[in-house]
Amino acid sequence: MKNYLKLMFPVFLVLTCFSCDKIDDFLGDGSDDDQPTDDHPVETFVDFNFANTFDVDGEDSAEISAYDPATHRLFVTNGALDEVTVFDISDIHSPTRIGAVNCPNPGSPNSVAVKNGILAVALSAPNAQENGFVEFFDTATLDEIGSAQVGALPDMVAFTPNGKYVLSANEGEPNDDYSIDPPGSVSIVEVATQQTTTLDFTAFNGQETALEAEGFRVFGPNADLATDVEPEFLTISNDGKTAWVALQENNGLAVVNLKTLQIESILPLGFKDFSIPGNEIDPSNEDGKKELRSVPVFGIYQPDALAYYSVDGIDYIVSANEGDARDYDGFSEEERMADLVFDETVFPDAAILQLDENLGRLQSTTTLGDIDGDGDFDELYNYGARSFSIWSGQGQLVYDSGNDIAEITLDLTPEAFNGDDNRSDDKGAEPEAVSILQIGARQILFVGLERNNQILVYDISNPSFPEFIQILATPGDVGPEGVLPISAEDSPTGKDLLVISNEVSGTVTIYEND
Repeated sequence: MKNYLKLMFPVFLVLTCFSCDKIDDFLGDGSDDDQPTDDHPVETFVDFNFANTFDVDGEDSAEISAYDPATHRLFVTNGALDEVTVFDISDIHSPTRIGAVNCPNPGSPNSVAVKNGILAVALSAPNAQENGFVEFFDTATLDEIGSAQVGALPDMVAFTPNGKYVLSANEGEPNDDYSIDPPGSVSIVEVATQQTTTLDFTAFNGQETALEAEGFRVFGPNADLATDVEPEFLTISNDGKTAWVALQENNGLAVVNLKTLQIESILPLGFKDFSIPGNEIDPSNEDGKKELRSVPVFGIYQPDALAYYSVDGIDYIVSANEGDARDYDGFSEEERMADLVFDETVFPDAAILQLDENLGRLQSTTTLGDIDGDGDFDELYNYGARSFSIWSGQGQLVYDSGNDIAEITLDLTPEAFNGDDNRSDDKGAEPEAVSILQIGARQILFVGLERNNQILVYDISNPSFPEFIQILATPGDVGPEGVLPISAEDSPTGKDLLVISNEVSGTVTIYEND
């Protein structure tokens, strides 16, 4: 029996705790509660169980959620109605819909965050290539208390730990014919005054060649780096000094210094070799079987969500390596491997490899792999890494889950594996969301699998050796997009909660740590 099967059962541990580092006064939250102390051992129990699920407004109505501990209100971005729908979850078994936040500026809410009784909403403009807004509301009255213009298509918003600032990742996607491609950017908004600083990537245009040599991608038609980058998600250090931003399509992270208000660096993430033992994938949805095998293909990490945590004063970033392709009327990089021309010297068995039951169905990019520029492909690339990774704050890979997600789901829930095998030829289970909750002295990671409609739970207290704990799934939930942990201290039940917003089904499900 595999080790992770044993870990499916609750684990009861008595652990010592660590004293909290002193938090920086500029942006930190000044709390002494982040870490338990050696004088107070904590009994740690991790076993999340289904508590309740409820509908919002059907498809596209439950993407990202934020929670206010003072009012026990849950704020859910509702793309179906272009509003933020508000629920009282004081009784998690019978949530009450109490209204909606309607933003005065037109557009669509993409993300929400809550801190100190203030709700921040990232709002894209009706024309997504124009600048969007971050709007602020009182969580109790739902009254607007401010608004700030940010970059184009703000896709994710987060407060600094002390609540003084809000950051937005402004994706800056092109229009469909690729005639307009606004720059990607990161905005820093002072909550009290709405004074805004928006940072772009112009300073990195001269570094494009060096970054691409390390696995970064700049490939939009006629685009320089500043135009091509698309900030997708961000996470902030506990001391509030640094933010890390996922540049998903580009396969990198940006590091933002929040004291100097500068983008300090871009960290290329490189590629994952699916031919190495432990990295095997199922590359076909038409081979009549669910089976992992080594293939001569590289995965492009391309993380979506990020989550920050620290161990012994060291910064770590967890990434959900979903993968993403550009597929527009004006430009598309997508191609099935059956339709590529393989270099026959590198791939003498190309005819066999390109059968649908082998690599023929696997989605590929045409922007990588033609090493010598002769029109055929010397290397093969697939979107995403079908894993989660743990990186140092400087971008070194500390841990990658390899084929763990595929192995666990295939062994324990074979019917859900890669969306019942329908997504094996694309990006597999598509790990999209990651979030971390400290429970006692343990750092617990939640990984949302978009195509499997599942949440995997890991203990990542040791960043080099994560341990799988359990799988969460609820029939009827489709497309988990938002994964929101709520600590026992903030929870209406006095127990740790996990709130899952399911974009496709429009449902919200609550799990409770029993």
